[in-house]
Amino acid sequence: MTSTTAAGSTLAISAAHPATQNEAGYEALTYTEIGQIEKIGAFGATFNKVEFTPLKGPKQKHKGSVDYGSLQPTMAHDDEDAGQTLLRTAGADATSTLYSFEVTLADGAKRYFEGRVFGYPESVDGADTILMATPTIEIDTAVVKVAAP
Repeated sequence: MTSTTAAGSTLAISAAHPATQNEAGYEALTYTEIGQIEKIGAFGATFNKVEFTPLKGPKQKHKGSVDYGSLQPTMAHDDEDAGQTLLRTAGADATSTLYSFEVTLADGAKRYFEGRVFGYPESVDGADTILMATPTIEIDTAVVKVAAP
């Protein structure tokens, strides 16, 4: 078993949609890297738990609806960064438009998905801090995983 560092990982955004929800569909898009990212965060599918407790017998547990997760990347706010500009545009979009995202891991593996950006809040924490942003990206499709080359 091998492990890898997160250093060098990137997050990128595209306003285009893949023709197909697979590696080829996502790789055909053009992405704009989002700069100044400190953390991308955890994401991936989880299932809601459905329970039933009969009067006689053990509790029954089943998988319910799937939630593909969300991201809350933290980044140093940069008005000049094209990726952050597109992310802010997506956050201000009141029509709930889906955007495509590409996470590139340090070893070259990729993660693709579509999601909606639910705002772009900025954080001013004090005199000796950087102006930060923590957008929320709600993932609406299965995450397509592509192995490192």
